[in-house]
Amino acid sequence: MHVTPTEGVEPSTVPPSTRRDVVMSYVALTKPRIIELLLLTTVPVMFLAAQAVPPLWLVVATVVGGTLSAGSANALNCVVDADIDQLMRRTSRRPLPRHQVSTRGALYFGLALGVLSTVWLWTLVNPLSAMLALAANVFYVIGYTMILKRRTTQNIVWGGAAGCFPALIGWTAVTNELAWAPVVLFMVVFFWTPPHFWALAMRYREDYAAASVPMLPSVASSDEVSRQIVIYSWVMVATSLLLWPYTGWFYPAIAITLGIVFLIEAYDLRSRARDTEDLSVIKPMRLFHFSNAYLALLFVASAIDPFIK
Repeated sequence: MHVTPTEGVEPSTVPPSTRRDVVMSYVALTKPRIIELLLLTTVPVMFLAAQAVPPLWLVVATVVGGTLSAGSANALNCVVDADIDQLMRRTSRRPLPRHQVSTRGALYFGLALGVLSTVWLWTLVNPLSAMLALAANVFYVIGYTMILKRRTTQNIVWGGAAGCFPALIGWTAVTNELAWAPVVLFMVVFFWTPPHFWALAMRYREDYAAASVPMLPSVASSDEVSRQIVIYSWVMVATSLLLWPYTGWFYPAIAITLGIVFLIEAYDLRSRARDTEDLSVIKPMRLFHFSNAYLALLFVASAIDPFIK
């Protein structure tokens, strides 16, 4: 989940003056709004895996460990991307561009969270969940941020896989093994990420161009981007239905309904993007905001399904 910053405001370069300011600056490095969405794809899968209400202590342990791991990845991402974050309107108000946190402090903070999350999950959940969280962390920081992001228009397609791991972690936290069902949900998030992020990137395409980041909307026409969004949307909706054999009637009913609405939004975006680059006409944030609701409701449906006969 992403936060749209206040437009037209220059980032402050005044260091935090109170202990609370310092704490809030470090918390901001973890990108809490993004973590919210990641946890929303973790906890419902635990209900699906348990086919009941999972133990509260296990949910809390998994949520805390997942939060620490995601916070670590996001903080390290801020360190690596500090140079381009200050060039982009969407990211210029993060703590490093505003000089509220030192680069060394952010680096140590991110590494400490990574170590703590691995030890926490290994000890209180299980080693498999801990290793999956660590793999997601490493892939996001090294695979996406350091290798893919500045080199290819497919950056978010492959790099977005890091955000798919919570589905696997939630399942393994309960069962201590992988299965086909969480892999399906992993793939749903994988195919959801390009339409979701490209819609946002269309809104901020000038930012990516200024920072020389080849995000697809900054190097391709809106017509082409919207075409790609429609393709990925179809694959995402089709993939979501592969969970059907493992659920009752409630999940597929919600998946079909949400999928139809998502496709309508994608095709509407495609229609608006034909023969124009005017963002006031294209309105890409409509799809972006609905994509957040789509994923949240789909995963909640997977959690509710076991309780509806």
